[in-house]
Amino acid sequence: MDIRVDDLQGPRIADLLAAHVAFCRASSPPESTHVLDLDALRSPEITFWSAWDGDSLLGCAALKELDIAHGEVKSMHTAVQQRGRGVGLGLLLHIVAEARSRAYRRLSLETGSKPAFAPARALYARLGFVRCPPFAGYRLDPNSVFMTLDLAGVGPPSAT
Repeated sequence: MDIRVDDLQGPRIADLLAAHVAFCRASSPPESTHVLDLDALRSPEITFWSAWDGDSLLGCAALKELDIAHGEVKSMHTAVQQRGRGVGLGLLLHIVAEARSRAYRRLSLETGSKPAFAPARALYARLGFVRCPPFAGYRLDPNSVFMTLDLAGVGPPSAT
């Protein structure tokens, strides 16, 4: 799997992000949907990656800098036909490594509480993310789960 910074210009990444937005909007009420569209992901505080296997687009993920010590995982999505291949795990390990290289002390995320988001929550928990209060302007919401990973601890997260 080749993970690389993506300029968000290609039609294939636009299609994958449209599928991500549609999934999030179909799985949560509008007031609880915090998904970023293509234009929002072009913000200077966001680094966006796509994952490829040759010409096959596998998935995407982004890291938003909240402040000099805190980052947020955004737009994690694996193409439907690529699920079960470890794409999400690879992207998340990549983001954690990048957050550590930036000397962030904490990496957080917001995801849905509905059953459709259970695989994502399980992946995050597998890498050591734990539930936390809302952060960065989010509010308590029964449709959201907030999670964080303390990066000040020793060593990288385990993939097991």
